Amino acid sequence: MTDSTQHPWLVLVESNTTGTGRLFASTGRALGFTPVLLTADDSRYPYVAADGVAFLRVDTGDPAALAAACTGLVARAPIGAVLSSSEYFVAAAARLARQLDLPAPDPDAVVRCRNKAMQRRTLAGHPGAVRYVECSDADQAAEATRQLGGSVVVKPCFGSGSEGVRACSGPDEAAAWAQRLLAVRHNERGLPIEPRILVEELVTGPEYSVEVLDGTVYGITAKHLGEPPFFVETGHDFPAVLAPADADRLAEVARRAVEVLGLDHGPAHVELRLSARGPVVMEVNPRLAGGLIPQLVRLATGIDLIAATIRSAAGRGPGGPVTRGADHHASIRFLLLPDDGEVRTVSLDRAWAVPGVVEAVCTATAGERRQHHHSFRDRIGHVLALGETATDAASAAEAGRRAVTEALTDGPVPVVEPAAARP
Repeated sequence: MTDSTQHPWLVLVESNTTGTGRLFASTGRALGFTPVLLTADDSRYPYVAADGVAFLRVDTGDPAALAAACTGLVARAPIGAVLSSSEYFVAAAARLARQLDLPAPDPDAVVRCRNKAMQRRTLAGHPGAVRYVECSDADQAAEATRQLGGSVVVKPCFGSGSEGVRACSGPDEAAAWAQRLLAVRHNERGLPIEPRILVEELVTGPEYSVEVLDGTVYGITAKHLGEPPFFVETGHDFPAVLAPADADRLAEVARRAVEVLGLDHGPAHVELRLSARGPVVMEVNPRLAGGLIPQLVRLATGIDLIAATIRSAAGRGPGGPVTRGADHHASIRFLLLPDDGEVRTVSLDRAWAVPGVVEAVCTATAGERRQHHHSFRDRIGHVLALGETATDAASAAEAGRRAVTEALTDGPVPVVEPAAARP
């Protein structure tokens, strides 16, 4: 890092590799900060070189190393805010911000959210609570499935992006999936994982997310999921089209969940199902929404959640309007290969030709082989569309996605041998 500056630093503790990670850096710069990424491996972030983002190589798993890096930064300019857009480092960023006397969520509250078992225990008795059982072996998972009625969701206690989450229709299936999850002892970043899982009741009904910042609801997103038994998010619509009473119920249950968990500061992305018994909390994530939902919010309403999050972390308040009626509707559909295989061609021309499409991106390249994960890692791009109505936006995004997928696969995708056995 060779440049010098008098602008306050926006310290980013690791990041998403694309999407909001890049946008936090560019938005921070537009707000008068100098973004600096603290990372163990800057090569993971192509935007760092492309956008000229300053970085420091730091052991981001070591709180003392993070504090020492900030001491060096303070010698050159004040630190204005500390954040992370990475699910795995939001707690580390909160601890570091508190050490520097900067606004931040309670680190203990972030940890409660990150550990899904702790989150479930904290939310017990909340009106949107799910029935669940914590398990440490396959036999316990089978028994929990019987207790919960036979149709359940089995998931790891840690993770994001639907990684390892699966619906199971009976004790044997639940036990087999539990055994597979319990055999994994490290996450994709090499960090150790607690050998425990959750078996939860299977809740049916449409899925939504409520976007919250500093305890205030900014809007509700309608979410689209892929084929069972997995829960891969295939797209989002903002704002969700809901009866006013349903929107109020979703917002209130989300606000109360965030309050019970102690997230009185910073962003929260609350996922819920609108079931026959009312809104049920699937997860509370102590971070801004992923899946380019902040982009949808900005396009539909003009509210920039990334800028608001940075302002909040700098103690400036969210800035701008907190609530506002939607002027437009925005939708995103993700590009997903149907199975393990090879990308034949990549062409976005037909997607761009669809009226209403404002962004079409594919991160795969022709000849590249991809493995199916049944999680967010299956995404290889997206199509984003804007419309005067919800139907206009969703139809355009769907048409754009179909156009890219047809050109992308160019017929059946050849199956390659996966690295690990699939369920």
